[in-house]
Amino acid sequence: MATILIVDDSVTMMEGHKRILETQGHTVHHAENGEEGVARALELVPDLILMDVVMPKMNGFQATRKITKDDRTKHIPVVIVTSKDQETDIMWGKRQGASDYLIKPADEAHLKSTVDRLLTATA
Repeated sequence: MATILIVDDSVTMMEGHKRILETQGHTVHHAENGEEGVARALELVPDLILMDVVMPKMNGFQATRKITKDDRTKHIPVVIVTSKDQETDIMWGKRQGASDYLIKPADEAHLKSTVDRLLTATA
């Protein structure tokens, strides 16, 4: 199936999302902060990225902007998955280049359908 990068400093969230995605047949990689996420995106060139916002070193908005503006990675859909649920946060995330924005904890069915939709759109 697809290669997916999860960028999240919460091991609990990362493991939960990883379990959901691996049961769908996807290969999942992980980065613990935005800075590492950008580096892993350049290294792996995954099919999709799930991006937290509140992380050390570089937040998810900054990392999303770097990934979606770089010619080597701008084709990769980035889904922000965060507890930041204000309308201004959602608008800001999409302005940084996010393809979608999910509020934690993301419902399993919604996460699966979002990933499927974006992978199908980029196939």
